[in-house]
Amino acid sequence: MNEFNDWKARAAQVRLRDSALIDGEPHEALDGARFEVINPANGVLLANVVACAEPEVDLAVKSARKAFEQGPWARMAPSERKAVLLRLSQLMLAHREELALLDCLSMGKPVMDAWNIDVPGAAHVFAWYGESLDKLYDQVAPSAANVLATITRVPLGVIAAVVPWNFPLDMAAWKVAPALAAGNSVVLKPAEQSPFSALRLAELALEAGVPPGVLNVVPGLGEQAGRALGLHPDVDSLVFTGSTEVGKYFMQYSARSNLKQVWLECGGKSPNLVFADCQDLDLAARKAAFGIFFNQGEVCSANSRLLVQRSIHDAFVERLVEQARLWQPGDPLDPASPAGAIVDARQTARVMQYIQQAKAEGARLVCGGRQLNIDGSSNFIEPTIFTEVRPTMQLAREEVFGPVLAISVFDDEEQAIAMANEHIYGLAASVWTDDLNRAHRVARRLNAGTVSVNTVDALDVTVPFGGGKQSGFGRDLSLHAFDKYTQLKTTWIQLRS
Repeated sequence: MNEFNDWKARAAQVRLRDSALIDGEPHEALDGARFEVINPANGVLLANVVACAEPEVDLAVKSARKAFEQGPWARMAPSERKAVLLRLSQLMLAHREELALLDCLSMGKPVMDAWNIDVPGAAHVFAWYGESLDKLYDQVAPSAANVLATITRVPLGVIAAVVPWNFPLDMAAWKVAPALAAGNSVVLKPAEQSPFSALRLAELALEAGVPPGVLNVVPGLGEQAGRALGLHPDVDSLVFTGSTEVGKYFMQYSARSNLKQVWLECGGKSPNLVFADCQDLDLAARKAAFGIFFNQGEVCSANSRLLVQRSIHDAFVERLVEQARLWQPGDPLDPASPAGAIVDARQTARVMQYIQQAKAEGARLVCGGRQLNIDGSSNFIEPTIFTEVRPTMQLAREEVFGPVLAISVFDDEEQAIAMANEHIYGLAASVWTDDLNRAHRVARRLNAGTVSVNTVDALDVTVPFGGGKQSGFGRDLSLHAFDKYTQLKTTWIQLRS
């Protein structure tokens, strides 16, 4: 049996959880509602999953509150929580194949990306936050001699985490790991397109020793389960990764309910600036292709706007087109496929609309642009490149969330910075230059949460990830993520003289 057929055989055996997990037990919707999860790579129905709505969300929040107020998790010594999170990390690695297949089947990502990147990355996040716990110290204020004033970080209570479909397991880990590490209880709502890895993660958490009720998973539609979490009066903080449009709804829900904290990581249209003094244009082209075509372009920080200095534009585009050909999509279960399927027919149609609109507005198509049919599914799109994209075009202004690159030309540094910053988003940016002074100058002036110099989309658990403008606020990853899951408490002790 070849490797492709071997993965297909293993995929046929994987178990798909289809019930909510509340208070450590599988749970049905009170009205019996379910929703379909379809494999985008072949159109096959994977499962009918429980559709949680307000009643189930309320049960999950009550379970989380009870676990927080009465259970042992929040009161555990940091070293004890650390041990549990490290066990969970090891269990994730032990179930690496299963978790990789769950995300591959539900959202169409290449199984080797899930195997090599997503699952070990998510496991590492849990281990990293577990390891951090017995290395964090609180503070003593410089008060008068007759006062002892301490400043401590304390958990908020019940955290609602709403995560997207493009990196189902990774995004869950980014939210859940620091929230649990800080001592909170969590109600996790995965995207309806990709609920399986979140449900399995919660089971593994129970096996690792996370008490029942500390991590609940409520699959469901955004307008039902997501809205119920946003409006729930007993949720202390809501963390979200997804579209700017939905992020704004959560801000409204907070105002209409209990003024819960809301932390948003929303859309992006990240610029990639290539200056003529970049000596290795082959590397820049290879990374530029990765920056837009990896994960089918379904990446919030994808380098979807390429700004190239005029004197090297033609030579660079030629190199980039050659690199794009290496990203042709294929069956996600085929280890040779560098890209997979778009998550569903709706998103595929949306991406194709952007391609058609770019043509209509006068952008020049130099690569791709076609929808492909593979194994009976048309949810595959060629890596697509447009040049002569003006800043006013829809392709330059809006997040496509697909494998479509918009290329524009600049003449000098000032124009490049102005073009990069003239946008509603501020998530990430990349700069290619061999001039150290320029690298510092440009990086300092770009409105982006992360600026990658001579690479793209630099990312590690040790550094914060997030943006500004309509890309949202707050940071995932690093120790700074604890800001979203804790609050500062001052304890003032007046001493007797």
